[in-house]
Amino acid sequence: MPETGPRSAPRFSIIVPVHNVQGYLRACLNSLLAQDFTDFEVIAVDDCSPDRSGEILAEFAARDPRVIHVRHEENGGIGAARNTGVQRARGDYLLFLDSDDTFTAGALRAMAGRLGEAADPDLLLFDHVRTYWWHAVQPSAVRELLAGAGAEVFKPTERTEFLHMFAVVWNRAFRRDFFVDNGFRYTDGLYEDALMVYTTMLTAERAVCLDHACVEYRQRRHGNSMKTPGLKHFTIFDQYQRLFDFLDGRPDLDPLRPLFFERMVSHFLFTGARESRVRVQDRPEFFRRSVAMYRRHKPAGFTPPPEADALRFQALERGSYRAFQALNLMSRTRKSGQQRLRKAQRAMSKRAATSFYRMQLKRPIDQNLAVFSAYWNRTPSCNPLAIYEKAREMAPQLHGVWVVREDVVDTVPEGMDHVVVNSRRYWELMARAKYFVNNVNFADAVVKRKGQVHLQTHHGTPLKRMGIDQQKYPAAGKGMSMRKLLERADRWDLSVSANQHTSEQWERVYPCRFESIDAGYPRNDVFFRTGAQDILDIRERLGIAPGSTAVLYAPTVRDYQVGYVPQLDLERITRELGPDIVLLVRTHYFYGQDPHLQQLQDEGALIDVSRHPSVEELCLAADALITDYSSIMFDYANLDRPIINYADDWETYVRSRGVTFDLLSGKPGDTPGIVATSEDELIEAFRSGRWNGTEAAELRAAFRARFCMWDDGHAAERVVNRTFLGNPEPVPAPLPLSERTVPPSPPEAARAVQDVVLASGADTAAGRTPS
Repeated sequence: MPETGPRSAPRFSIIVPVHNVQGYLRACLNSLLAQDFTDFEVIAVDDCSPDRSGEILAEFAARDPRVIHVRHEENGGIGAARNTGVQRARGDYLLFLDSDDTFTAGALRAMAGRLGEAADPDLLLFDHVRTYWWHAVQPSAVRELLAGAGAEVFKPTERTEFLHMFAVVWNRAFRRDFFVDNGFRYTDGLYEDALMVYTTMLTAERAVCLDHACVEYRQRRHGNSMKTPGLKHFTIFDQYQRLFDFLDGRPDLDPLRPLFFERMVSHFLFTGARESRVRVQDRPEFFRRSVAMYRRHKPAGFTPPPEADALRFQALERGSYRAFQALNLMSRTRKSGQQRLRKAQRAMSKRAATSFYRMQLKRPIDQNLAVFSAYWNRTPSCNPLAIYEKAREMAPQLHGVWVVREDVVDTVPEGMDHVVVNSRRYWELMARAKYFVNNVNFADAVVKRKGQVHLQTHHGTPLKRMGIDQQKYPAAGKGMSMRKLLERADRWDLSVSANQHTSEQWERVYPCRFESIDAGYPRNDVFFRTGAQDILDIRERLGIAPGSTAVLYAPTVRDYQVGYVPQLDLERITRELGPDIVLLVRTHYFYGQDPHLQQLQDEGALIDVSRHPSVEELCLAADALITDYSSIMFDYANLDRPIINYADDWETYVRSRGVTFDLLSGKPGDTPGIVATSEDELIEAFRSGRWNGTEAAELRAAFRARFCMWDDGHAAERVVNRTFLGNPEPVPAPLPLSERTVPPSPPEAARAVQDVVLASGADTAAGRTPS
């Protein structure tokens, strides 16, 4: 249906309740704002979300007037949020979308067309698909039912087959006047969808169907409230009691009571059988409540339909929990013995083969023992090292031990306790330590004991796709088991985040039950406590001549290439940039020593810093950074120095690895500075001065605001406070960018030191002692 001109009210009001969904919310809102039918409003209700969902809503509302951001000062639940949305809605039709789900392309246009053809019915029923975290897509069970209805307009009470549809409110559109005039309101607690679906279907006079799949119903691995067990699931009895109270007031609907009774009992059986909803210890009470509802509402002459589990219905009617348990036991014993064997083998595979480790697992956990590791047991470095050093200061009762490979033992700083991986002491520490800190994952054989705390620090801001997103990119995920990856991530209790973008990505691509510590990266703290003389000392140790412009070239790994393949003709670049610019080249740590780099260094063309132990020192020494897609750019941005992206294979990289945003868009916040897609462009950027010009500075400022929001020199302090000292909030709060003092650039450092020397000489000449 073609859109008309300006209207006093939009065609659709899309109500989105929001709570703890920062990892999914952008995808949800983007799926709405990208619709080719634009006559709608989005009423997003922040139900006092404890994460940063509210900030995301504010961002979207600021850039698109169709997004209306409403905030609850207290959490009221999804029903209350939807009611708030209805109160604010102006549209002809109400749509309810959960904030972790999305609309498919063309969904609103298809809905608008069908509604127009049917002259605005009370209800529109439409199709959906289920999407799984491993990227599988499953059609719904009602596609043929919806297609079979064609263009018919019908009364739902006369077409009872549609009362068997998935009883959720997001697979239908409600005419707002119909909804409001009949006084429909969502109730508190879970299972409010079923009550709303049934009462609106029983009230509607005119309904139509659309066989277009309009909603992608996300099946989250964790985080779904329906899959969290507890007494809250007992609300199901209140919701169905309200439904039968409604039926009591409508004697004309008596012929439908058997159908709703069967739906109710089937829902009880489905819910009570799932440990993800009703805990084992609560099942007797759930059964007792189910029996009471069965006996209270059973219609005269009711017999279970053929597709129902008649034996369980009969057990409920008799009120025999023993018979009910026996039926469940019979069902469980039908499972294949081979399946049970495979499950047992998987459980055993998580334990180390040695009897020594199994014995150590029985010993008490040492509450003051912490194990640290970085980059698959390489030299102590990165975020774990910064946290280790800060913990020695703030939590001296802790004893930290580093896990390292045997070939790097000689690189461990003197006085730092360490253990070689897979040694006897290693297995003792892994069994008994209270804390585990790593920027990657510990080995699969490490058992996570109850009471142990795993802190995942990560080691970069994700431009490239990570976690379960890698399933779409075979070159990136080759040889990777997603099941094992998520089992390792299931051990995380705490996850350090560098910025809001990272928090959202980790929550979505690692669908596990960890808590995010929004602290900034501890490894970047050193940037804020480094002085002018320190910077000059680092440059001297690296062999950078005074007055030279040092440019750090740090490309990332290419998943579609085997081994180190230079993207730049380094010999040409160093020649063309001239003698005043010295190139510091750092290859990715996945690669070994490169003989060509060694040759160029021997010839004085560049400095190979690939094996330098501290990336942070290299950043401090460099006047500028050339990188491609490496996460080093996010760390380097803290220094407020020029960043040049050399992106000669961007399209190939995007296809092979995937990206989370368009680095080359040129938009503020996306691009950190000058972009070059060829060697000629790179050389021109330096010769013209664009690499350090006004445009580059403006882009860098926006990039810093987006990705350096929490790095202020106190990230490690926040992590230690939360992890080892038990403070629930990251303290101290991050300083605003305007209040942070970045270290001086190398030229500024040289001038500052020279000023001190001159001042000292003047004081000495005047007979004064320098202060």
